[in-house]
Amino acid sequence: MAFLPISQQDIRALGWDAPDFVLITGDSYVDHPSFGAAIIGRCLERGSYRVAVLSQPDTTTETDFTRFGRPTLGFLITSGNIDSMVAHYTAAKKKRSDDAYTAGNKAGKRPDRACIVYSRKVRDIFGADMPVILGGLEASLRRFAHYDYWDDKVMPSILMDAQADLIVYGMGENAILSIAEKLKAGQKADEITDVLGTVYSVPMERYAPIKAVECPSFEQVCANKKEYAKACRFQQDEQDEVIGRAIIQRHGSHMVVQNAPMPVLTTEEMDKVYALPFERAAHPVYEKQGGVPALLEVQYSITHNRGCFGGCNFCSLAFHQGRRIAVRSKPSLIMEAKAFTTDKNFKGYIHDVGGPTANFRAPSCEKQKTAGLCKGKKCLTANCKALQADHTEYVDILRDLRRIPGVKKVFIRSGIRYDYLQKDKDDTFLRELVEHHISGQLKVAPEHCSPNVLQKMGKPSIESYRQFSKRFYELTKSKGKKQYLVPYLMSSHPGCTLKDAIALAVFLKQNNIRPEQVQDFYPTPGTVSTCMFYTGLDPYTMEEVFVPKSAKDKSLQRALLQYFLPANRALLEEALRREKRMDLIGFGPDCLLKPDTQNSKPNASKPLRQKTNGRGQGTGKGKTKRR
Repeated sequence: MAFLPISQQDIRALGWDAPDFVLITGDSYVDHPSFGAAIIGRCLERGSYRVAVLSQPDTTTETDFTRFGRPTLGFLITSGNIDSMVAHYTAAKKKRSDDAYTAGNKAGKRPDRACIVYSRKVRDIFGADMPVILGGLEASLRRFAHYDYWDDKVMPSILMDAQADLIVYGMGENAILSIAEKLKAGQKADEITDVLGTVYSVPMERYAPIKAVECPSFEQVCANKKEYAKACRFQQDEQDEVIGRAIIQRHGSHMVVQNAPMPVLTTEEMDKVYALPFERAAHPVYEKQGGVPALLEVQYSITHNRGCFGGCNFCSLAFHQGRRIAVRSKPSLIMEAKAFTTDKNFKGYIHDVGGPTANFRAPSCEKQKTAGLCKGKKCLTANCKALQADHTEYVDILRDLRRIPGVKKVFIRSGIRYDYLQKDKDDTFLRELVEHHISGQLKVAPEHCSPNVLQKMGKPSIESYRQFSKRFYELTKSKGKKQYLVPYLMSSHPGCTLKDAIALAVFLKQNNIRPEQVQDFYPTPGTVSTCMFYTGLDPYTMEEVFVPKSAKDKSLQRALLQYFLPANRALLEEALRREKRMDLIGFGPDCLLKPDTQNSKPNASKPLRQKTNGRGQGTGKGKTKRR
């Protein structure tokens, strides 16, 4: 095994005159299946294509971009595992001081809006006839006209701004191989219009009508927020491989066309992807910088699934990976785990067996296999009678992983959907989860307690969390273990008033939950919640939604969630007086201004940053922590 070439010397050593593709990534080069660029590079290599990796090129000169000469088939461009703007800025638009996907954790090694910058640079150097294909999370979520939080305006499809030929959206293994075949056969990139899971643009005079749904144009969504909300719903509802149609959106004199989604990988296909000869390491050139921090948590983690039918409105997974579940086989997972035991650095601990949602191993119902996923409905919050909750296969996999010689512990650190778990009449999985698979803390995401806010988030009622929490602590006590739930919480989500934030603070106080960090809602492209944030409308009902936008409102809501911090005292008092909740200022049991912390157990809530495995909102190859 060997890394893909990263220099002209590597190219010569392989006997190549030139690569077929140069794969540009905004991350440091890590050859591990949790990194999207690595998967695409290895898939093309398996297809007998010559791929060179250009990692974090210097955009101020042409030197890096011409390192390999002129590729014979084109450039493939991704910002990396995470959106470059999320990598650089907090939800408050403040600059971050680190970047886990860069060697040495160094910030600023990729430009803002990396896909656009890299693509334009390639165009300037190599000309209009050089094929340029965008992929990964940043491009995928910006494939239509979209609200840009950082510039506070609606921007056109990234395809137009980047001057690229194609976007591969979602999980791109099959799409990129199909594109490569066509390019190799001599087809021009701007004539490739029939690959599922891709987006292209054509001048209006060249547009050939196809069976598609047309959403409001770029000009319309810029001028009218109702049209933006309508476009959002159109786009969300067509992301299913069975019933999803092509979508067209006019951009001035051009038509942007999203082809129907590429079908998710079959189990056999997914097994082949994860059996590719990954080095499972960062490239040796980063050793002096201490390696790439993002690799540490996932180096001995296993991805067993993709996709999520949970459908949280603030999550980009439904728009990127899709709601349909794809899984690997048990033999594939066992083989990967056994390979860990041959690594001299493996200490016996498998850090995760998960994905976007760890406990999904099958479609939510049989109907979706032939009729597609229901439009405008959420499998878990709609109380659907067709929902099938079954953890039998997942339990069987975990048991076999635990039996492998050399494996001491198998942890689950991906988030689980406790509402799905509760619908399973057999509680074997929960029992074994508590006994074998928690390293002290279990991450769950109630997010809020207000019914109105949870409805806007697309989350289940807080009663579901209460019931799960009670059962969890009963089981962990019966096993003689000290284990805790780590609840993710979000402030300032669309629909959340100050009154709702106070209700959440009281809930936290009553349940002795003291979150060390909370997540302000971050309006990233491609989500229903971001549509609500920008338009003030729910795209599925067209009803008005209250949106906390000012820095003052956000700080008040955040302070309420961390009611126990003395530094928040003045903000707490202001919030409570504004809502005339004087009962919470005194000395009663639910008092927020002077909380009794003697019986409160600090909640070991970890920083709500994007998880370093990048599987999901990161690469789009699985799940992510929020950032």
